[in-house]
Amino acid sequence: MLHTTSPSVAIPTVSVRTKLPELLAPAGNREKLALAIHYGADAVYLGGKSFGLRNKADNFTNDGLAEAVEYAHGRGVKVYLTVNWYPSGGDIPELLRFLEDTAAVPFDALIAADPGVIDLIREVTPTRSIHLSTQANSTNWAAARFWQRQGISRINLAREMPLEEIRQVNEKVSLETEIFVHGALCISQSGRCLLSSVMTGRNANKGECTHPCRWNYAIVEESRPGEYFPVEEGERGSFIFNSRDLCLLPYLPEIVATGVAALKIEGRMKGANYVASVVRVYREALDRYRHDPERYVCKSEWLEELAKISHRGYTTGFFFGAPRDVGVELDSRYLRSHDFVGLVESVADDGVATIGVRNRIKSGDLLEFIGPRMAASTLLLEAMTSEEGFPLSVAQPNSRIKVALPFPAQANDLVRRESK
Repeated sequence: MLHTTSPSVAIPTVSVRTKLPELLAPAGNREKLALAIHYGADAVYLGGKSFGLRNKADNFTNDGLAEAVEYAHGRGVKVYLTVNWYPSGGDIPELLRFLEDTAAVPFDALIAADPGVIDLIREVTPTRSIHLSTQANSTNWAAARFWQRQGISRINLAREMPLEEIRQVNEKVSLETEIFVHGALCISQSGRCLLSSVMTGRNANKGECTHPCRWNYAIVEESRPGEYFPVEEGERGSFIFNSRDLCLLPYLPEIVATGVAALKIEGRMKGANYVASVVRVYREALDRYRHDPERYVCKSEWLEELAKISHRGYTTGFFFGAPRDVGVELDSRYLRSHDFVGLVESVADDGVATIGVRNRIKSGDLLEFIGPRMAASTLLLEAMTSEEGFPLSVAQPNSRIKVALPFPAQANDLVRRESK
């Protein structure tokens, strides 16, 4: 049985902790919540079954929200609840019931965008901290000052703001600011998009976006209906409305210097592999910067890790004004080099791991186990058994297997395999 190990390198503590932004991660369901925390998030944002902008995510029942907060707080992690959709008048009674039903849950803040929703939150829970969603499209210091006067404690600035204007906001107002540093970008102003409503009847501003900007399009000439002419972008088709994904990891020192309070990762609709992998890399980068800001460099292996997950090529968005690419990926279709195949559920004292299988695993696979702080170990799989101890040559999704590991691992470590 061959294996190689790249052990985690402990980062020494320092006597005077450099002020770092909070690492804020998406938690689309209970599993992703646990993974975000396992891999180093300082805070998570999540939603109930309605009133957030990701209603198609698994999300949480009211009881599940209370359990999620208890789980996170028990591990020193903050929780923010999203209620950032734009309700119609007929939605208000149901929204009020939701706010009343969750009033006793000790969220660290609620995230809202609509002034009416903000007013209702204050009516139901007057002392609740409120963060302003990016859906409010705050693009300048005057808007931030206005919201500070309304008692907002943190504002998520629009993705369209460049670095200098982000710094300007933090110089002119005292409320906290946060920015998105990684994940999907909309083709509209900070997510205020009507494309889904027009094309499918599903309102993106009420959490039902069908992502038509990600669809494959062709051109039809007016006098020749039914004849479709491709717009050539790549061998897999054209995605003419599709943006590349945001990645600001290489510019962490510049971001910290702006004075933002939180770095937000987009992705409540993304898979467990995405949440774990992105949080893991940004946590490592932030900790390295804290330890030695003067000699901090963005390591190439961190960017390589981000390239292994499904993404559409990376860009800096508007952070430096005109959008520019982070790397050399020049298309906007999905790319990835590795597949998520399993999740470690437990490890016995004898080193035998129970793994929940997510994609087909077979004998002879070269598996990579990834843990917090960039720990990584590889295993050429020669033997595995079912939960009952029967030898297996192939394990199917949604099953559990037992594998003897010659290296340390822990619950919630991901297992992946290079894509074929």
